[in-house]
Amino acid sequence: MAGATVQATQGDPMRPFGVAGLQLELPRADNFDLIAAEVAATKRVYPWIDMIVLGELCWFGPDLAAAQPLPGPLEARICEIARASNVWLVAGSLYERDGERIYNTSPVINPAGEVVARCRKIYPFTPYEQGVASGAGVTVFDVPGVGRFGVSICYDMWFPETLRTMAWLGAEAILHPSMTNTIDRDVETAIARAGAATNQVYFVDLNVAGMGCGRSGVYGPGGEIIHQASVGREIICVELDLDYVARVRDRGWHGLGQVLKTYRDSDVAYPPYVQGAQASDAFKRLGSLFYPMAGVSTDGGKDGG
Repeated sequence: MAGATVQATQGDPMRPFGVAGLQLELPRADNFDLIAAEVAATKRVYPWIDMIVLGELCWFGPDLAAAQPLPGPLEARICEIARASNVWLVAGSLYERDGERIYNTSPVINPAGEVVARCRKIYPFTPYEQGVASGAGVTVFDVPGVGRFGVSICYDMWFPETLRTMAWLGAEAILHPSMTNTIDRDVETAIARAGAATNQVYFVDLNVAGMGCGRSGVYGPGGEIIHQASVGREIICVELDLDYVARVRDRGWHGLGQVLKTYRDSDVAYPPYVQGAQASDAFKRLGSLFYPMAGVSTDGGKDGG
């Protein structure tokens, strides 16, 4: 099911859809009981919510030793959380053990407690996220009667091909579990906002607090800021109107750029996508991917020397 694409039913009516992002203050521990309580409380306080999105690696933190089989006992318990609250649950992510490999995987669970997709992170945060394998492709899924959603995990959004491919597959909203605590969070919020505008999608960028620095955001299909969170615990409840996405794609945001139609109607064949990244001489000269160390450059020489 990893990297699965669920076919849309043409002509399904779209409607407003309530989404809650849970920016939780999580320790590097087993967080199952805490998350279960937060999901139940969110649905109780905001009964109009249709979907809940959690942050990356929310269940155990970045602990490879806690990797779980999927399907497996933990995922079954997570499915019960979704079923008990009658919500779609984009369950952040956890490390998945599949034979000798470990993936960073986000299960997507429907209100009946059924797994409809599993998104494996395509670009682990190398060289830091060592020992984690790459997923094989993007993930989209359909909410019947509403529309098509894409799932992206943290570092994946730095590669615009991932977001564009989801839009090409028909995604109208992208859900983005993240766990970031680094100095580049400002850059990430800019990427999320730009990704929304350039692909004319809602973009729900959900970071964790505690292990992460928060500052989750929800951005509209024109790149507009719908909500920008602070750094601590916050429950972010918004209503996404996918009819609005269709209108923006048809007319442009406030009558401006019709980005996806312009991209579709161009006959430019971009060399990186035709020939592949490995064919670039400029990319070959970048050197090897390596773990930064004090005073050492990628070619083994001294930085700046």
